[in-house]
Amino acid sequence: MLALSRKKNEAIIISNNVEVTILEIKGDQVKIGITAPKEVPVYRKEVYLQIQEANREADQEAINADGMEALRNLLG
Repeated sequence: MLALSRKKNEAIIISNNVEVTILEIKGDQVKIGITAPKEVPVYRKEVYLQIQEANREADQEAINADGMEALRNLLG
């Protein structure tokens, strides 16, 4: 992990096309702004993890459904 210090209104650039700017600092909260191309998804980590879990569950359901269909076909 790279750790950087930034002050209000300072920014970092990621991969030439994503800019992260410190907008506000209040106590232990930091408000950041992210400028990125539309095709670059930006999520809060907790939302990203929920999406990953939902995708895993959907994949497992699809595998289970495909397996049951294959079993039905095999048994006639």
